[in-house]
Amino acid sequence: MTPVRPACAFRLPITAIMTALALSGCMRTTGPVATATRGDLDSIAYGHPHGQPSQPDGGAAGVPHSAFASASRRTPGGVAAPITHAAAAPARSDAAYHLDAGDKLRVMVYGQDGLTNTYAIDAAGSITMPLIGSLPARGRTTAGLAAEIGARLRRGFIRDPSVAVEIEAYRPFFILGEVAAPGQYPYVPNMTVESAVAIAGGFSPRARRDRVTVTHADASGTARLVVPPGAPISPGDTVLVGERWF
Repeated sequence: MTPVRPACAFRLPITAIMTALALSGCMRTTGPVATATRGDLDSIAYGHPHGQPSQPDGGAAGVPHSAFASASRRTPGGVAAPITHAAAAPARSDAAYHLDAGDKLRVMVYGQDGLTNTYAIDAAGSITMPLIGSLPARGRTTAGLAAEIGARLRRGFIRDPSVAVEIEAYRPFFILGEVAAPGQYPYVPNMTVESAVAIAGGFSPRARRDRVTVTHADASGTARLVVPPGAPISPGDTVLVGERWF
């Protein structure tokens, strides 16, 4: 039997002790643990994409807002679409409106209180003002009439007149046929056939509601048109609501 050297005898216990200490240290070492912030927890629970910031109140309260925002920006095919805003319909402009008998005008001559007044266009299509007398207004625009009034006042009455004309009341429209109260009514800007029928008390039980006949007269002549209920009408138009056959 080979004798064991004293140095080796001491080395073996020391090596065993060091190995045990090393193994015990490994057992106490804490490995990496996955942690999640509040936003990540919301992502796991409610399906937010990883890394997307959560809503300020977090939790389920942020889910409906995100869902509606996503839906408003995507088409049914999943392709992103721009968000558009509907603009308001433009109001009727008097600049292109042609005057006729029955219209009431507010004529303002600045600095001349005796001339500033309301004037009605008579059946002949004219207005009558002090100093200048009768003045044709039918077929003119408000701007054209103001220019004509200024030109006449400039002829020996006022050196440099400033004139403005605006429509105070439009000539009436007429509605006949199958409505509750046919007759003549004041025109309201931006009026349609539907609003005209409503002013006349609505359709009668026998009325044909899908289309009506509108008679429109202007400087070029008279036209009769068959239009749907949403069609616009003009001052002086005659709306005829027909009777349905069944």
